[in-house]
Amino acid sequence: MRIPGWLFILGVVGLVAFTGVCSVVTFATARQLAIDAGSAGIEVASFSDFFRAQPTPTPPPTALVQTPPAAPLPGETPLPTPDAPTPTLDLLAQYTWDDPRQVRILLLGIDQRTGVNDDERYFRTDTMMVVNIDPIRQKVGVLSIPRDLLVDIPDGGPPGRINTANSRGDSGGYPGGGPGLAMETVRQNLGLRVDNYLLVNFDVFVRVVDLLAPNGVEICVRELIDDPDYPDAGYGTIPVRFEPGCQRMNGERLLQYARTRATEGSDFDRARRQQEVLKAMQQQVVSLGGVGNLIAQVPALWDELSGSFKTNLTMDQIIRLGALVSEIDSGDITTGVIDNLYVTFATTAEGDKVLIPNYSAIRGLISRVFNPQEEVSEGDLRARALAENAAIAVFNNTDVAGLAGQTRDWLIGRGLSVAQVGNTPGPNNSPTVIRYYGGYEATARYLASLMNLPIDRVQPGADGLIAQGVAVIAGTDIQPLLSGG
Repeated sequence: MRIPGWLFILGVVGLVAFTGVCSVVTFATARQLAIDAGSAGIEVASFSDFFRAQPTPTPPPTALVQTPPAAPLPGETPLPTPDAPTPTLDLLAQYTWDDPRQVRILLLGIDQRTGVNDDERYFRTDTMMVVNIDPIRQKVGVLSIPRDLLVDIPDGGPPGRINTANSRGDSGGYPGGGPGLAMETVRQNLGLRVDNYLLVNFDVFVRVVDLLAPNGVEICVRELIDDPDYPDAGYGTIPVRFEPGCQRMNGERLLQYARTRATEGSDFDRARRQQEVLKAMQQQVVSLGGVGNLIAQVPALWDELSGSFKTNLTMDQIIRLGALVSEIDSGDITTGVIDNLYVTFATTAEGDKVLIPNYSAIRGLISRVFNPQEEVSEGDLRARALAENAAIAVFNNTDVAGLAGQTRDWLIGRGLSVAQVGNTPGPNNSPTVIRYYGGYEATARYLASLMNLPIDRVQPGADGLIAQGVAVIAGTDIQPLLSGG
């Protein structure tokens, strides 16, 4: 199934604005109505100015006036009346992206509400994401960066959390301000050149969700979430709670669900919930009949929210990028999170909790997200796995007794040797994953193929379960496979 370009842009909007980063991309839908708004700049022109700049479309030629045929005489067969042609106008035909280079956008979300008088504050970013669009291969990658990642910030100051780059850039007068320093920080630490940015606050997301889904968006909560200290619309806290089960959420509630960190995985769980919300928003918009339900409200929405974002992209560029991604299949959109598998937890001398990046593992993640490998047959993967000759271990990550042994027997039945069987230190019943420790990715991918697991279940090992080789971390979702279901 293809996802229209505007829908992908809206999806990214939903994902980022849930953490304060992406809502402005929603305005790519305005490409259905508009042309270039002008030169690039920090502040985007209001929609009213933009709309007045439109040339009046040339109307289609007026159809010739035809005299209705006279009533047929008795016994005559009436002549058929020709159908009048229905004029069509493809507003996107003039917008093509003709630059073959990859487009990389840094999405920044700040913890700010427009209803609070905080103009004098310099904001840290609540979330950072990098979106990579590859026009040649027709692929999109989205990488989430944790805010506590400890990095060198190239402003002449000491190392700090990556979420401080924006505030340091604004307060210190860095060229390009906070977004400029944030982009340079990403480049120097992660090796990702970023030329464009979008910076937003939370208000845009809530407004857009309630407009698109007045009856709410359905989310199936997997675990109890109880957060007594969720930040409110000002700078206090309120309690929020989500019971397990499927439920409909309005914009504010959906923002709380995607933004809370009150689960064991904290920021990492939050990033995964953002991906869940992205898919739910896509389904919601499709179920409403598409962009036709939004077009009539774009002008008022644009004016209402134009002060809630900054970008160095022009409207013309956003329109053309929307047209570009309209040709990209949903299966060619890859996401990734720099989570606990790619960092080491640490505490600074000042007592701050930070994440020390494992740059070698992160480079592998970036490659998989932005340059995903082409499909390889199971036979080729098996040949590569045999060449690696990796030791395979199986660990039970559930409360189901004997699951590791059953998994071992299943693998042996398919011609594989299993060197070790055991239990994880703290079973949490999470879905099955395959982890490789050392250079054994082909073996991990082969096991994932055998077990019908998606490629994002293949992960580098950073938990010390084994020293070298490949580990199958078995979850309850593996039981139907083992039983032949």
